[in-house]
Parts: sequence; C-alpha cells; structure tokens
Amino acid sequence: MSSIICDHALVHAIVDTIREPLLVLDVDLRVKATSRSYCSFFRVTHAETDNQFFSELGGGQWNIPALQERLRSLWSASNALEAFEVDAEFPRIGQRILLLNARRVFHQDAAREAVLLAIEDITERRAVERERAELLRGKELLLQEMQHRVANSLQIIASILLLKARTVTSEETRTHLRDAHERVLAVAAVQKHLHATAGAEFIELRPYLEQLCKSLADSMIGEGRSIAVNLRLDEGRAPSSEAVSLGLIVTELMINALKHAFPVAKPGNAITVRYETNTTGWRLTLADNGIGKLDEHSPLAKTGLGTSIVTALAEQLGARVETVSSALGTAITITHATFAVAPAA
Repeated sequence: MSSIICDHALVHAIVDTIREPLLVLDVDLRVKATSRSYCSFFRVTHAETDNQFFSELGGGQWNIPALQERLRSLWSASNALEAFEVDAEFPRIGQRILLLNARRVFHQDAAREAVLLAIEDITERRAVERERAELLRGKELLLQEMQHRVANSLQIIASILLLKARTVTSEETRTHLRDAHERVLAVAAVQKHLHATAGAEFIELRPYLEQLCKSLADSMIGEGRSIAVNLRLDEGRAPSSEAVSLGLIVTELMINALKHAFPVAKPGNAITVRYETNTTGWRLTLADNGIGKLDEHSPLAKTGLGTSIVTALAEQLGARVETVSSALGTAITITHATFAVAPAA
C-alpha cells in the first residue's frame, strides 16, 4: 500500500513540473492526475477535474467523437495521438485553438497503465500564420497591379516612340527611335511571360523560353518572310532574376538576327535557339544561317546597342560571350561556368 501511495505522489510531482497543460487518463478515460498548468490555463481546480471523465470536463468541452475514438484506440494499438487540433469556445478562457498529443505509458502492473495527454495552445501561432498569409496575398495583389501598370506603361512608351519615328525627318534619329521602340517591346515581351509565373522564386526555363521565342517570331516575322525558329531546349530552372536576364538576351539576339541576318528572303532561312545544361553550368546559343560575317565597312558590322546589352547581361550572370560568324551564318553563345560540349556553329 505504501508503494502505491509513493508512486501516486511521484506521478503528481512529475505531472506538476510540466509547463504545458497535462492530464493522466486511465483505461476508461477518467482523469487520474491533473497538472497545475492545466488548472491554471483552464482556470479550474483539481476538484473539478480529478476522477472525472475526460469527455465531461468543462461542461463537455472535450466530448468530441473523433477525439474520444482516437484516445480509446491507444489501448488496443501501439499508435499515438499526434497533433489533434481543436478549435472551440472554452468556458472561462474563450475561443482557443489547441493541439493535443497523447501517449500510452506502460507499468509493470498492467492494470495501472495510463495515457498522458498534453495540450498546447497554438492560438497566437495560428493568428500569426493567418496574418502572414493575408500579407502575402496583399503583396501578390500589389505585385499584379504593379505588373499590369508596367505593361500598360511599356505599351504607351512604345507607341509614342513609334509615332515620333514616323514624324521626324532625320533618318538617323528615326533609326534610333525605332531601335528604342524595339527595346521597349523586348522588355514588354519578357515582362509578359514572367507575369504568368508571378511570385515564383524559380522559373521553369523551357516553357518560358518557348513562349518568349514564339511571341517574338509572331510579332517580328511578317508576311512575305519565311524564317523558321527552331528550339532545342533542355529542362532547367533558374531564379526569377536570372530568368529575366536570359529572356532579355534571347530577345536581343533574336531581334538582331531577324533584322540583319536575312536581308534577302530565301527558302530555308532559320534561327535555332539552344539552351543546354549539365552538372557544372549552362549554355545558351542562338544561331542563324543568314549572311554571316559582314564587310568591316558595312554599317551593320559595327557594334550596336543590342550587342552591348547582351554583353552587359552576360557579365551580370557571370557568363562569357562567344561569336562565330562565316558565310554559313552566325552563332552567338553565352556560356556559364564550364561546358564539355563544343559550341555549335
């Protein structure tokens, strides 16, 4: 008898040291011990909880069929009650979200086995999570609105530049305005395709580059020009900032190829865009079978704005630019890190 009393006192002493609300239940789910933290949290006394059925505490606040079933199953199986969430109005403490975890504990005397039931208040945590989710939704809405405004602004700027180009008398000024118009359209094209993945930390490059190249071909290859655009794209993902740079590079290279590589339409004209990856890096190549290397005195042979943009973007990506040009066409390759395969001509 004295050992039972000693064990009972030991159990109560251990239970009272637990900071979280804790109950000890017997096989009938009757409360055999209540922690001081439970009494403090729920504002009850030991007399209101000890030797009471768990389902009857607080006027039936725990009389939840699914919870009762899970607790009873602990006696017939070796499983545990994990993270059972209860969102309810509780007497004396109000609306709370509580997380319940329970374990069956064994004793050499099988008749004295019990279940330890711990209760965690996660009301504030859930409130913070909801607030964070609302902030993220607000941020996404703000980002979408900003992207919409940027797209509209780019279209307006492009239209103004084109109208101005039609009114000026200087051919040099007209050329500069048209180049600026094409650059604005290039940025608008990149922005449009990134808009579909707004909020994504990483961009799937294959569908992104496919859509971008198709959009550029549709807008720049007019009637009477037969230029095929062939895509050879590996699967890959990149941070959104890197995807923007890659998109701008592809746009600039395609604009240059479509403007300068095919002064005379002929069957078989083609541009090939390759994006290749391996374990050490990636390589982007845009090749055409156009007129290739120009005479050094030709105005088209001079380094233009497009070339400067591509070089600057490649430097930002930590990549190098290589150009191979001959009578068979031109291939421009942007390589990041090392790549085992030789550049395609």
